[in-house]
Amino acid sequence: MLWQNPLGLSRIILNSIGTQIDLIYPDRIPHGEAILVVSNHRSFMDSPLLMAALNRPIRFACHHYMSQVPVLREVVEALGCFPLEAANKRQQGFFQQANRFLQTRQIVGIFPEGGQPMVQPTTPDKVGIFQRGFAHLAMRSPIPKLAVLPIAIASLEESIFPGVPLPLLRFFDPSEPLFDQPGWHPLILYHQVQILVGRPRWITIDERKEYRGKRSKEVVNELTHYCQAEIAHLLHKEGGQNAKS
Repeated sequence: MLWQNPLGLSRIILNSIGTQIDLIYPDRIPHGEAILVVSNHRSFMDSPLLMAALNRPIRFACHHYMSQVPVLREVVEALGCFPLEAANKRQQGFFQQANRFLQTRQIVGIFPEGGQPMVQPTTPDKVGIFQRGFAHLAMRSPIPKLAVLPIAIASLEESIFPGVPLPLLRFFDPSEPLFDQPGWHPLILYHQVQILVGRPRWITIDERKEYRGKRSKEVVNELTHYCQAEIAHLLHKEGGQNAKS
């Protein structure tokens, strides 16, 4: 059934909008190993877009409010996404669930910029500050061979519409400070987009040992910086510079 086929649903969403996708550097995608996909994030289309581009289901961590809003909740569940806990929680459930997916060789997807570029969108070639949760997940994961795969979404042509009033979203998720303001949650539709695959970063045994020791903070910062810099490089050098809206 469609609602049990995230990849099929992703293709239907993109086809209904008429999104054209160009996949760059597909040879960098590991095969047969556990993968943690890390990407920039500006649109609700990002999850189905990456699934369609990689031609594989991806278990994306989604914002807490998406599990609270009727209809939206059913859509993200159908896409195979799993919600983060409220912003004031420690996200232990997220780590446990993500590790279960990785142990069964499912791809897990993270948007480290969080919800801010969704609510306050920037230009397609900009990348916000990455939160470090994905790096902690990679270092804590029991998977012996794990690839962290940075991917840049470069929108070349898009439309932006007002989507949902922010006060309405605050009603469903009062824990999110981004919703504590007037205005609208924008809706960005991609018409033409490049998916640029970065160089995978393989997590080593030595790094995990350092993570459990005195260099924990440095190891996490290094992985976070690598992914943010790789995506920024792809966007700046090779995609998104000729975006139209």
